[in-house]
Formats: sequence, structure tokens, C-alpha cells
Amino acid sequence: MQKINRNVVLALLTAASLVFLLFQLSYYRFYLSQKNAAVFSKGRGSQSGQDSTRWHVVRKFLGLISSQNIPVYLIDPLVLGLIDKDIEQIRSSSDGPSPECKYFCAPRDFTTFALLDKTWKHEMDLFRTAEKMGFQWLKILNKDPRLDGMDDLSGTEIPLHYIFKLASHAIHLVVFYERSGHYLWHGPLRLKQHMDRKFVPFRKLHFGRYPGAYEKPELLLASIDDLKVQIPKNPSSFLEEISHSRFLECRYREARAFFQLYPDDASLDAVEFRKKAKSLLHLAALTLNNLGVKFWLSSGTCLGWYRQCNIIPYSKDVDLGVFIRDYKADIIPAFQKAGLPLKHKFGKVEDSLELSFQGEGDIKLDIFFFYEEDDHIWNGGTQAKSGKKFKYLFPKFTLCWTEFVELKVHVPCETLQYVEANYGPDWRVPVKMWDWKSSPSNVQDNGVWPVDEWDDVIQIY
Repeated sequence: MQKINRNVVLALLTAASLVFLLFQLSYYRFYLSQKNAAVFSKGRGSQSGQDSTRWHVVRKFLGLISSQNIPVYLIDPLVLGLIDKDIEQIRSSSDGPSPECKYFCAPRDFTTFALLDKTWKHEMDLFRTAEKMGFQWLKILNKDPRLDGMDDLSGTEIPLHYIFKLASHAIHLVVFYERSGHYLWHGPLRLKQHMDRKFVPFRKLHFGRYPGAYEKPELLLASIDDLKVQIPKNPSSFLEEISHSRFLECRYREARAFFQLYPDDASLDAVEFRKKAKSLLHLAALTLNNLGVKFWLSSGTCLGWYRQCNIIPYSKDVDLGVFIRDYKADIIPAFQKAGLPLKHKFGKVEDSLELSFQGEGDIKLDIFFFYEEDDHIWNGGTQAKSGKKFKYLFPKFTLCWTEFVELKVHVPCETLQYVEANYGPDWRVPVKMWDWKSSPSNVQDNGVWPVDEWDDVIQIY
């Protein structure tokens, strides 16, 4: 009997100990959660500790850059996407306390801000202050492409990215530089060999996989989750830019090698032609941009950018490409208003449309319209005297930004495939005698226009 009583007592004591241990664990978790959430007002007590940590890190970072008088603005795609849904309310709201942490508490590993390089120069003070506030930091450098050119391939490095880490959250600070085409550029994030690749999950970063180009955004000072922060005034436009921001540098090293084999034409005629072509390209870009028509460097103009970082002096024209889906009836009158009369119009919107405008002297602007099929893209050509049609086939491509003759313009991202399709594997060799009907590698016969359509599809002025 005594033995049974002893076993019962031991079982009761064990059960009581387990209950007490579970109580302690529950209390400990509750205590930590309350401690982590202490940075919020009572109305935010429902946020988890991890949510509040994100807000807390952003708040400390904004305090850090404010202490150094560094103007930054929010470019985080996830947070801006949430803000964009409520942008009208945010624009009109007062500075009163927010009832909940809606934006900066959203689940993510990073919060991304932008910094304009020319607005700040004293980084050592920033780093010292950051360390005193508990931040760990990482600085990523790479070469400055603005100093590259035909005469010099600079090795000068500039800061491109900073990362500030506190607790389980990190701030990614992207440095933007103004380029000669009056746009903003950021560089790629490439870690040096000695850097800690486990410092943060770099693959999750929204910026840095490749260089990017952006228009200068108009900013708005807003209260976001009770934090004063600069944001793009039109978040949806900025978010759209992010998805199409990839930037390609001109290949100066390859261009120098090209000119060692084929010395550049420095004659007065070549200099004058390039001057006129640059002016024509700038005017065409202004006209199409004002219409909201996306375009890219095509044919010989694209080849000149890719092969020699300059306009080909013997090409005698400027070539642009436009997807037919972006065609607008306002294009012709807009160019005529800009002082560029229509020289010819071949084809029609449904098939092989091509426009040519007369520039200064004998230089002309050719705009080729491209049609998308399931597995390729093509543009058409028309021989005026015979009505013969031609088709030029290209592999599918996307568009990237570049800088060409001090202008931010699009080129095919898959430039090599684009150039090879048009000019074949020997595209590096200059060819001055070029027949548009037979010389291109991708040309095909495409029938003949019916004679009763000639008045509409073959118009010469």
C-alpha cells in the first residue's frame, strides 16, 4: 500500500513540475513579445515582435541619416507597393498617430532607400555613428563608368551600395549618380573576394543584380507609420520604372580594339555628319518621348553603339525601332511640327510600316515598326519602284537602357543576337557598300504589294 502511495506522489510531483515549466515558458515568450513591441504605441500592441523589429530598425536608420543631414528617399518595391494603394489617403492625411503599423511592419528582409551621391560626402562620420547605434555596415565599391571613354578606361572606384544591419533586419542604401544624359544611374552590387557573403541574403535584394537607369523622381515628404520619410510622389510610376530599369554600358574596351584595327574617320565630313546625327537623334527622342512612344536604336545606329560606341559616319541616317503596338497616328504630325518633313511612308499599320523623315542636309531619320510573332519579331521593307516586300527576322528581345551621344535611350538587351541577326557573324568588319534588299543576313522576300494598294502603301514626298 505504501509503495502505491509513493508512486502516486511521484507522479503528482512530476506533473506539477511540468505544469510549472510550461507556465514559465509561456510567461517568458509573452515577456519577450511585450519587450520587442515596446517601441510602438498601445494601439500597435497587436504587432508581433518581428514586425516591430522592422519598424524599429527603419526608425533608427532614419534617425541615423537625419543626424548626418543625409537626404534619402524610400525606393523599396514592397513597401512602395503597399503605399501606392493608399497614396491619396497618405497625401491628404494629417501628422496624427497611425492606428497600426501597416507598411514598415510588412514581412521582408530588407528596406531599401536611395541616396543621391552629390548630396553627401562624409561617410566616415556616418559609419562611426552607425556603430554607436548598434548597426553593422558593409560598403560595396566598383568602378565609375562615367570616367570611361575612348581615351581612358578608368579604374577609379566609387561607392555603389551600403548595407546597415541591426538585429534581424537590414537597410539597403542604393547610391544614385547623375549621368550626362540627365538621368539617375545606380551600379551593380558585386562582392569582392574578402567580403562576407553571409552578411545578409544578398540574392533577395531588389537592386544591384544589374545597373539601372531612372528619371529624377519628384519627391513627397510623407508620414508613413508615424515616421517622416521622403517617397516618390508617384509611387506607381517609380514601380513601373523598376521593372524596366536595366542598363547596359557602352563597350569602350571592345570599341578601342575595333579602332585599332579600323582607324576612325576623323575627316571634316565625318565630324559634321556625326554632329548632325546626334542632333537628329536628340530631336527624335524628344518628339517620341513627348508622345509616350517607346523606341530603341536599331539597324546601323544600334551597330554603331555596340561595336564602336559612336555613330557610324558612312551610314548617312539614324535608325530607330518601334513596336507596332506603340504606334500613334500623332507621330507624323509631331515630327513635322518639330521641323522634320515626311520623306516617305511605306506599308501600313497592319503590315510592314516604315516612316522616313528628312533631317538637316542629306541625313534622314528612319523609323521601322516591328511586329511580334510567337517565336520571333520582324520588320518590313518596301521597294518603291517594284512594290516588292521584304521581311527582316529577329529573335525575340527585351529592351534595356544605355547612354549614347549624351542621351538615355533603349537598345535591345540581347544586343549581340540582335546585331548578328541583322549583320551576320562578321558584324565586326565594316561594310560600306550595303544593299538593304540583299545584304542583311535576316532578309526574306515577302511578296509584292497589290497594285491597287500602291497609292496607300508607297508614298514618297
